[in-house]
Amino acid sequence: MSYECDGKNIEVSCAIIERDGLILAAQRSEAMAMPLKWEFPGGKMKQGEEPDTCLKRELMEEMGITVIMKKMLPPLGHHYPDFTVTLYPFVCAIDAGEIVLHEHRAIAWMKFSELASLDWVEADLPVVYAYRRSFSSKTP
Repeated sequence: MSYECDGKNIEVSCAIIERDGLILAAQRSEAMAMPLKWEFPGGKMKQGEEPDTCLKRELMEEMGITVIMKKMLPPLGHHYPDFTVTLYPFVCAIDAGEIVLHEHRAIAWMKFSELASLDWVEADLPVVYAYRRSFSSKTP
């Protein structure tokens, strides 16, 4: 995910990719803003671009994969000192391709209970909690 912006509000799509009961987390490279922090992969929306179209484009550019979007979670905002990020999270599964890291340093497939052990970018923490709430709302 790229967080460089003009100092205002940026819109970012991100993927909560599920596979075999695990969730994909991606570690930002040393060259990226917020280096070595963990995030859900995705990226900045271009002007006029829809969140789902952005996510498909970003995942192909960053990781060489296509995904099936299973569910969109509500948009979430986070205020950094110099800018605001609005995240559009999607729960996804890999449809095609093998992950090749073009921007990130590493990835990890983790159980949900392990996600809190990572050093997340601040904007992604509310996404982790919203993802958890989306499961608790399914239980009677």
